Amino acid sequence: MTYSIALNFEDGVTRFIDCKEGEKVLDAAFRQRINLPMDCSDGVCGTCKCHCETGAYDLGDEYIEDALSEDEAQERKVLTCQMVPQSDCVIAVPVPSSACKTGTSQFAANVHAITRHADAALEVSFELDQAPVFLPGQYVNIEVPGTGQTRSYSFSSLPGDKHASFLIKHVPGGLMSSWLERAQHADKVAMTGPLGSFYLREVKRPLLFLAGGTGLAPFLAMLEVLAERGESQQVSLIYGVTRDQDRVMVDSLQAFAARLPNFSFVTCVADPASVHPQKGYVTQHMTPEVLNQGDVDVYLCGPPPMVDAVRQHFKDQGVTPVSFHYEKFTPNAIVTGDAA
Repeated sequence: MTYSIALNFEDGVTRFIDCKEGEKVLDAAFRQRINLPMDCSDGVCGTCKCHCETGAYDLGDEYIEDALSEDEAQERKVLTCQMVPQSDCVIAVPVPSSACKTGTSQFAANVHAITRHADAALEVSFELDQAPVFLPGQYVNIEVPGTGQTRSYSFSSLPGDKHASFLIKHVPGGLMSSWLERAQHADKVAMTGPLGSFYLREVKRPLLFLAGGTGLAPFLAMLEVLAERGESQQVSLIYGVTRDQDRVMVDSLQAFAARLPNFSFVTCVADPASVHPQKGYVTQHMTPEVLNQGDVDVYLCGPPPMVDAVRQHFKDQGVTPVSFHYEKFTPNAIVTGDAA
């Protein structure tokens, strides 16, 4: 038996390694040419200390208190030289990937299908020789052929699917949008990733997803994973757009509602002239039920003003979610983070 271990470096790079049953993480990483921080490798110095965000493991009892205190162990700090996984795990490594002599993975993909949603967005599917491994919510950089430039997009498909999908905002005259207008089936692109600290953590309490426009994409990947697991926690999604025609892939959300009994969603349109029954911004549709008195994990993906508005709304309402993970995007960049 082998376990999949995601190593998340502080520069946003994620590398996946396989860890054999009974194998220590440090040894598995070295075997796969990733030099995690280390010095003694005997549980004495603490140099290899990391944080295990999800998954089960055994640390044994051969390390000393100076290397890893009891309080740190309770906080799921681990010594990779002693950590033996007992399931798939996600580990935060407190150094950049370059310090471990590794970096992002690169892979080639071919255009499989393009679905246009009026003038709002394009749903693009790529076929890959090898199914990409990523955490639901993460993104890749896609090179625009012939330009030498890249654009960042979150996966909307299930991790491990050989057809990787993305929901891409249509930007008139935009670099990627212009290329997609003339792209043909089997055209090749290069991708680099996965990247980002915005991804679905272990589910311990109700979830609140807040999506702005094509920021819906990472939540489609998360919902795919939750549906595959048969998640029992309450999952609520509020999906806000600017115009009626920006409200895309609602049929996919309806399909998830049929697969996930505890999933519900609301869509809203900011344009006052909209014919949609729910108008306004996502902050106007956060009910006390979905906020659950703060006992909720919040994930938000949208433009920077949306992130700022939601943070201010929590402050005004006196609500502090247990965790708040966000990804804010501009036409050319993605920024991920966490906030109280």
